[in-house]
Amino acid sequence: QVQLVESGGGLVQAGGSLRLSCAASGYTFSSYSMGWFRQAPGKERDFVAAISWSGARTYYAESVKGRFTVSRDNAKNTVYLQMNSLKPEDTAIYYCAAGRNPVPGRDSYDYWGRGTQVTVSS
Repeated sequence: QVQLVESGGGLVQAGGSLRLSCAASGYTFSSYSMGWFRQAPGKERDFVAAISWSGARTYYAESVKGRFTVSRDNAKNTVYLQMNSLKPEDTAIYYCAAGRNPVPGRDSYDYWGRGTQVTVSS
């Protein structure tokens, strides 16, 4: 069955970096766009970044532009989120998702991981 497993979360000080990974299995990874979303306590699950199936197109939320970079390795069935210059407001559970198009809308994604916690201390 389809599985998306996030890893790489943790506790980091403000200004630091983390690299999240999402390993996919159970479907044709290279046929799907991938998205990253995050959810802070008491808030909606928000779009962070997305990448097209080939990696040629990437999209970012305004709040992370210039700090986060999404990439993928289709040979490894893995998508990454490099997060630099982290801020306390980046604290959330981060989820990866697979969908047909690299768009911000949650409803456009078919498969979801269980998330990884990122905590940024001030």
